[in-house]
Formats: sequence, structure tokens, C-alpha cells
Amino acid sequence: MRAPIGSFENAGPAVDRLGLLTPPVAKAVSEGWGDVPADRILHVDTDPAIADTAAFVEHHGAELLDSSANCVVVAGKRGGDVTLAACVVLSRTRVDVNGAVRKHLGARKASFAPMDTAVGETGMEYGGITPIGLPDEWPLLLDPAVVDQEWVLIGSGSRRGKLIVPGKALASLPNAVLVEGLGVRVTGPEDLR
Repeated sequence: MRAPIGSFENAGPAVDRLGLLTPPVAKAVSEGWGDVPADRILHVDTDPAIADTAAFVEHHGAELLDSSANCVVVAGKRGGDVTLAACVVLSRTRVDVNGAVRKHLGARKASFAPMDTAVGETGMEYGGITPIGLPDEWPLLLDPAVVDQEWVLIGSGSRRGKLIVPGKALASLPNAVLVEGLGVRVTGPEDLR
């Protein structure tokens, strides 16, 4: 099957490749969400050595900056309370942690969650965290530009492989909310996360 975006040679329905996904992602894909048909969630095999955005784009083409998204875990703190959340922005942008995220979470301080926390709480690999299969209680903050994409390339829960989903499908995930200004444009490849 040919992928709707990118030049990936080995695309197929993610539901047929559950063994390649981390357990929380495989569970979410197999159960589905909203009115998204299972065959609309695609998996493509990719080299884990180039999973980071800058290397991935260099290898697969700069046009993917406009159709791929990063999912990062953030921690909002207010007093002794910590709220973990996930943020999804286009790869050509960065998350406005101290502005949009802090404000949306009602936190006094917000920062990227430590790697051990992000990996431990999601059950996913660092560098492959995806909005699909996150803990049910987490807020999922989406930049509207991600949802506006016909197709968007996101992590698969591991550094090997990516998922391609309709942008609107992400807005149907549990606790998803659109946050204007969540993604701030970066100036060059060295700024990509």
C-alpha cells in the first residue's frame, strides 16, 4: 500500500501491525475512537536511528515539516499539584510551554516533563511518543494547524515506525482540545525538537 504522504514504501493499516506498536498504542488502535475507521490509521516502517525530526526530515524530505507532528509531554505545576498533559504541534513549530500550555492548564509553572516521567507514564519510547494511547486522564492539547492537515505523520509509540492519520481523527481522541497559539514557528532545523 502506498502512503498518502511521504515516500514510504511499506504502509499498511496499523490494526494489521499491532505487534509493532507499544501496548497502549496497540490497544487504542485496536479499540478505535470516535468515528475513525480502523483502516484509516496507517503504519509505516521507519529507521529508529533517524526518528528525531531534523534527521527524519533530512532523510525523507522537507515537505514532511508541513504534514508531520510532534507529541511532547509537559508538566504543569500549581502549588504541590502536578498535571501531566500531552501537546501536539506541527514539526516546524515548537510548543509554547510557558504561554499557551501554562495558561490552558492553569499552572503557575509549566515545563517539559522529565524523560523518565514521559516514558514511564505513557508506556512509550522517548522519541516516539504519540497522542494515540495516552493515559485517559491526561489533557491532550492540539494545535489547530495539526487538525487542519488532511493527513498527519505522528509517532507510533516507539522510535521504529510512524503512524499516518487524518488530522481530524486526532481531535476525536479522549480529552483532546484545540489550543490556539500552542505551536510557535521555529526559525531553522537546529530549533526542531
